[in-house]
Amino acid sequence: MSRALHLLDAVGASARPVTAKSLARQTRMPLPTTYHLLRTLVHEGYLARGPEGYVLGDRAMTLAGSPALRPTHSHQVLEHLRDELNAPAYLSVLDDGEIRLADVADSRAAPRVDLWVGFHDAAHATALGKAVLSTLPEPARREYVQAHELADLTQHTVTSTRALLRELSESSEFAVDREEYAVGTACLAVPVPSTAFAAAVAVSVPTRALPRAIASRDAIRRAARLIAYAGPQTAEASITI
Repeated sequence: MSRALHLLDAVGASARPVTAKSLARQTRMPLPTTYHLLRTLVHEGYLARGPEGYVLGDRAMTLAGSPALRPTHSHQVLEHLRDELNAPAYLSVLDDGEIRLADVADSRAAPRVDLWVGFHDAAHATALGKAVLSTLPEPARREYVQAHELADLTQHTVTSTRALLRELSESSEFAVDREEYAVGTACLAVPVPSTAFAAAVAVSVPTRALPRAIASRDAIRRAARLIAYAGPQTAEASITI
């Protein structure tokens, strides 16, 4: 049992998928034993295996409960996502009833979107905001939307409460912003699978590159799963726009 927990700890501490050979080295276990335990952990849902290695599974996320906040780990996850997709990566969280931008990983080669309007006034026009709202129970979602003005930021922004609520109820796997926040820019966000907090991970791309981002949504979903285990960045460290 303790050896299996060592494997879970090693996977959970990594910002990217981990191979069986790497896990064997980290935990100092024979490779055959490592493979045997990994198969069991995958079968039981504690781990999931992808083409690049092992990540935490749904059952491990549930056991995590209220995870310790580890912003450094979350930022590393975003940096890896940025490098993997060559696009800026973002983390948003629901904090005291408001959706806030908690962290961004960008670079000169992958600059962030010009964040010209704060999330208090623009969550409805962002994939990050819509992904967070989609995780809320329907009454809480409706209460949030009705309490916030749906500002018209571009000609593509959804400003109808009924239309926005319908969109939120229909899209649970991921959320998309097609030039709703900024003309020429699209964003794809995936909710963080946690019952302890509401958050979302996203990347932004030029509008023409949105199909490529959608095709890569498994990478965004994997980052969201890793952050679910680590916990989001604290509200005090949230980015102010």
